[in-house]
Amino acid sequence: MITYKSQREIDMMKKAGELLASTHNEIAKMIKPGVTTWEIEEFVNDYLKRNGATPEQKGYKGYEFATCASINDEICHGYPRKQPLQEGDIVTIDMVVNLNGALADSAWSYPVGKVSEQTQQLLDVTKEALYKGIEQVKVGNRIGDIGHAIQSFVEPHGFSVVRNFIGHGIGPTIHEKPEVPHFGLPGKGPRIKEGMVFTIEPMVNIGGFETKMDNNGWTARTMDGTLSAQYEHTIAVTKDGIIIITDQD
Repeated sequence: MITYKSQREIDMMKKAGELLASTHNEIAKMIKPGVTTWEIEEFVNDYLKRNGATPEQKGYKGYEFATCASINDEICHGYPRKQPLQEGDIVTIDMVVNLNGALADSAWSYPVGKVSEQTQQLLDVTKEALYKGIEQVKVGNRIGDIGHAIQSFVEPHGFSVVRNFIGHGIGPTIHEKPEVPHFGLPGKGPRIKEGMVFTIEPMVNIGGFETKMDNNGWTARTMDGTLSAQYEHTIAVTKDGIIIITDQD
């Protein structure tokens, strides 16, 4: 069942989103060769605590960390670790912030130092695909319009859209209805209505869209070992239009 949020709930989620966006802005300053995702994990724990918030995904279904830190061929749910990032890597930091009971969710991919031309193209296309999806968030459109716009933009660049992991409704719990695929046919799925809050979070691979799981039961990788990128925002649908709750600008 889809839960529809009141304007008060959306306003509270927007405050959580502002804190999450500021966290990403701080992380962006930390990303460089030699830094570890464990240092980022520790920073996020401390930063959220100092700002009166908690990392919602810590403890979710047994997950132990405040962040997911996915490097290179890891698609999502990578564990933070003490292995230094290398020049040319890409790393995706994903987190859910709980501020006074209101949630916001955003992942962002970062280049580490100088990356190859193909890697930079992957980052650029994935980020633009997110905004192509957001353009379809209008009252009266359908959820399927979002995924169709993303897939139609990504595939002509020779990249693929991950099928096994998708966007979702959010608040008051992390994962709610509706499911928001990043591929598929237009005109399908639930109709977009005022009060919906959900994530759009395309994961795009240089190679095929197929995935495999690590033995930890969380981390997903590309089957063919190619790089994967992800950008995610939480979106609210209001009577005055949409709000990108996790907007970093």
